[in-house]
Amino acid sequence: MADAPLHISAGDVSADTDDRFHRFRLIRWWDQARLASSRVLLIGAGALGNEIAKNLALLGFGHLLIADLDRIENSNLSRSVLYRESDNGKFKSEVAARAAKDIYPAMRVHHFVGNVVHDLGLGAFRWADVVIGGLDNREARLAINRNCWRVGKPWIDGAIEQIQGIARVFVPASDDAPCYECTMSEADWKLLQMRRSCNLLTRQQMTEGRTPTTPTVSSIIAGVQCQEAVKLLHGLPTLAGKGWVFDGLGTEAYQIEYQRKPDCYSHDRLDEIITLPAKAADITGRELLDEAKRRLGPSTTLELARDVLEKLVCPNCRHEEVVYQSMGRISASAAACPACGAGRDAVTFYKLSPDLPMLDMTPAQFGTPPFDILIARGGGRSIGLELGGDAPDVIGAAYEPAGGQEDLEWQ
Repeated sequence: MADAPLHISAGDVSADTDDRFHRFRLIRWWDQARLASSRVLLIGAGALGNEIAKNLALLGFGHLLIADLDRIENSNLSRSVLYRESDNGKFKSEVAARAAKDIYPAMRVHHFVGNVVHDLGLGAFRWADVVIGGLDNREARLAINRNCWRVGKPWIDGAIEQIQGIARVFVPASDDAPCYECTMSEADWKLLQMRRSCNLLTRQQMTEGRTPTTPTVSSIIAGVQCQEAVKLLHGLPTLAGKGWVFDGLGTEAYQIEYQRKPDCYSHDRLDEIITLPAKAADITGRELLDEAKRRLGPSTTLELARDVLEKLVCPNCRHEEVVYQSMGRISASAAACPACGAGRDAVTFYKLSPDLPMLDMTPAQFGTPPFDILIARGGGRSIGLELGGDAPDVIGAAYEPAGGQEDLEWQ
């Protein structure tokens, strides 16, 4: 005779085993509270980003900001576990954030729609404990890398193609630690330059087609990325300075180790970051420059985190068009002069000095995104002035950086 089925009433289940994360807590070194308090900036909500967001929700991460520019297309549905047919045309970051929240309702999830290179302020990188990338272009990776190095935050990159992929970890823990730019080859730089015209304006999206991938390889690489994030937050050894390569054709995996390039431009660490209660739209460049000089001396310079296009000038008819936008937001097609059709020259700036006409404009008016960090240099030091008043609009929650807001009497 078959055994009778085992019935367990709710009263027979202990509080420990009924805990959502009970199985995780059986791991000797596991600290669920650490994950619950952790902040992750996830950049990219495609095939990799879907798997990463899903894993972070299952693992019980407490805070997640998902950033992506694109809308969902039908071709995304075969590789993106969080999207449904009814989501076609909606923003990826918004749908992914809602789906992650459905998986783990206690997670505080926010989304950002925009280009991470030009529209996402540096403050979002400082907010995060770890940045995870699920991208398919080098320009964005390079921008993420430089932003993470400036604010001293680790980031975990992932890349997939067909049934191959790589996960790698970059931690700005020391001057000799390699970064993403250190790994770039001459071929990488040539491909990056293809996205730019001769005067550095952005070319229209290339039409060769999207990267072919499968959901199987994205789940493998995203799984490694998330596990590295867990290890980072627990203080365990990670792939820092290394890459984990998976070859799906041979079902083989191996590690590669990167070296720091002595001439790499990305290793620019800020000595200190000070949070100001101002927004990008309600403080002037002059006020920010005065604040920088108050802290570092009269010879202090103030830099923007990205190049700004001041104007386009036609060398033929001298027609000028004032722009004041981040360089990356202006396409190469805009270089044609509306008066005579000749190619126009781009006039750019990245420093604020007393003689510039835009000094009495707000950062928002000359192309600085909300929650950005401007960089003051003087007296052998570099400090960041963070526009912390924008934080709730970007990350959707109260923001209290390490050390709190300091010396705010300048207002």
